[in-house]
Amino acid sequence: MRLNLVEAGAGAPVALLHGLFGAAQNWGAIQRRLAARHRVLALDLRNHGASPRAPAMDYPAMAEDVAETLATAGALPAAIIGHSMGGKVAMALALTRPEAVSRLLVADIAPLAYPPALRGYVAALRGLALRPGLTRREADAALAAAVPQPGIRAFLLQNLRFDRDPPDWRLGLAEIAAAMPAIEGFPELGARYQGPALFLAGERSDYIRPEHHARIRALFPAARFATVPKAGHWVHAENPEGFLALAEPFLDAGATAA
Repeated sequence: MRLNLVEAGAGAPVALLHGLFGAAQNWGAIQRRLAARHRVLALDLRNHGASPRAPAMDYPAMAEDVAETLATAGALPAAIIGHSMGGKVAMALALTRPEAVSRLLVADIAPLAYPPALRGYVAALRGLALRPGLTRREADAALAAAVPQPGIRAFLLQNLRFDRDPPDWRLGLAEIAAAMPAIEGFPELGARYQGPALFLAGERSDYIRPEHHARIRALFPAARFATVPKAGHWVHAENPEGFLALAEPFLDAGATAA
């Protein structure tokens, strides 16, 4: 499947993969900064943004989407940066197509199954009545009980197109709802990725814990670990400078080696 992408810059290719409910546009500030020295391709994963809808959302299938899209763009091998769900896609790509991945940066996720903490968000979005004339303020108020954090509601509502009447979603919500068990998990792929790998944890997040490091190193023997200060799970959005201070030297090392 060919994915929608936003491209900027020139140089060694870097692909950016967003998390669940995200889109290529979430990487805007990071992409602009990295584009000063790299060809940066931000992708909409399947069932997100302007990319096609599909019933399957297992990680090998999503990794193959990324490989096909980057191959068509003449951007392989690439450094792959993935956050959350996108980090799992990035790991699956490195494990199944290692020749396509020059180096791997995973932001605040491990190759593990996580509890079903986000299913309530999916249900809330699917339950929002998309009537003619619905305003952003009304949609925000309707989601407040299920999603009490204003910042998360604002993030989710970026996916609602208010330029249409009635508004509609840029997400394949039915497909996402059906695929949540696969999204929460991570498959046994029977492979290891020997290339450079950097795993970045948010200081205020528990998605990557010290007890996860052995599992990560079993699959990614060259893995290094670092922490983005003053950041929770959305590390690149909550502290972009802290994220870039760790990501840029890692990417530059690859460009120098090439």
